[in-house]
Amino acid sequence: AVVLFDGSSTDEFDGAQISSAGYLMHGAVTKRKVSDFDLHLEFHLPYMPTARGQARGNSGVYIQQRYEVQILDSFGLKGEHNECAGVYKTKSPDVNMCLPPLAWQTYDIEFRAARFDAAGRKTADARLTVYHNGIPVQRNFALPNKTGAGKPEGPEPMPILLQNHGNPVEFRNVWL
Repeated sequence: AVVLFDGSSTDEFDGAQISSAGYLMHGAVTKRKVSDFDLHLEFHLPYMPTARGQARGNSGVYIQQRYEVQILDSFGLKGEHNECAGVYKTKSPDVNMCLPPLAWQTYDIEFRAARFDAAGRKTADARLTVYHNGIPVQRNFALPNKTGAGKPEGPEPMPILLQNHGNPVEFRNVWL
């Protein structure tokens, strides 16, 4: 594996900040541009007892800055496309595996980039498998297009963004 963040350095990221506890803060973008990959990361959601909806520890893993796997305090909720492990505005997780806030959680993401021919026409959708806390919640899902505010699809590799919505979401043990 290529270690992107282990607590010792933010050299693999642009715009990265380390929290007072030594964790990677939201808003970081990988310097590496990615195509097909497997990603492991751990995230920590804040306790925001008066917040509702998208104000509950909102962040996301923006794969190639195009496709968002939502991060949100969804503990005890139904598990919608705009909740934890959902493909934002596209597909709900098969099961809601979100732990309570303040608990460390894991995403293991297997990604296969969209394929394009020499003329730039898409020939195959990007595909995504997500394990949330060790349980598969998205299985080889074909991403029909970019999600939410993602950048347009294209053949070029792009970086991964750990989305910033102003909530103090922290990350550790980030590996490709």
